[in-house]
Amino acid sequence: MNYRNAQDIFPENLLKQIQRYVSGVTIYIPAKNEKKVWGESSGYRAYLAKRNQTMKKDFTDGLTIEQLTEKYCLSFDSVKHIVYSKQERTMTEYNKTLSSAMNYAKENKIDEWIHTYLHDAGKNIPFSDGLKLFERYYIGPIKMPTDMFERNTGPEEGMKYRIDKDWWPIHVAALEDSIKKDPDMPPLIAHYVEHGFEMNDGNTRLQAYRNLGVKEAHFIIWITEQEEYEDFMSRYGNYAEGAPVIRR
Repeated sequence: MNYRNAQDIFPENLLKQIQRYVSGVTIYIPAKNEKKVWGESSGYRAYLAKRNQTMKKDFTDGLTIEQLTEKYCLSFDSVKHIVYSKQERTMTEYNKTLSSAMNYAKENKIDEWIHTYLHDAGKNIPFSDGLKLFERYYIGPIKMPTDMFERNTGPEEGMKYRIDKDWWPIHVAALEDSIKKDPDMPPLIAHYVEHGFEMNDGNTRLQAYRNLGVKEAHFIIWITEQEEYEDFMSRYGNYAEGAPVIRR
């Protein structure tokens, strides 16, 4: 296996995208003709359905729940829920709206909504793929004050993701008009890490909400580490009271 510096291989914009998920570690990139993991090229909903069917067959064929947790990288409770469910529930209708996300959350499938959204309207498949690398906590959608979150995308110097200064106000204004016509916008997605929030999706909407004087908006918060989940709940648990929380 050959090791090369990614900085010498990838274009700058692609390298920045990769660094959103991994930085300072060795990663393996399969050869072009290597077989893809099943479900990789299909939509996330189809991926989940096929995974669950395969898992149930494995269980019927004699694999234990402990063995399945290792094979599918899921928690014991998640595997137990899947293999003992008598049938797949009717798939919730997806839309790029808050009300659709709420319906998914009621069925403890908010992660499915996130991945479907990122493959669809969010147009951010790399982010979706990065989330699937590990089990995450997903909280929400929950209503939180917009002033608790800071943009990391925009035309200003120092922004993590710089946007063309001429395009930015046009896009923000268009979103303001859309919000006025139909407030059922998709929830914003943020990562809680190191005692703070990092916006992943919805930076432009966040600015549009502020321009319109909207003080609260719905967010989906995702967290990786148990300690950070506990820290979030100790600091902001009042916002998450009664909201669905899953780990997948």
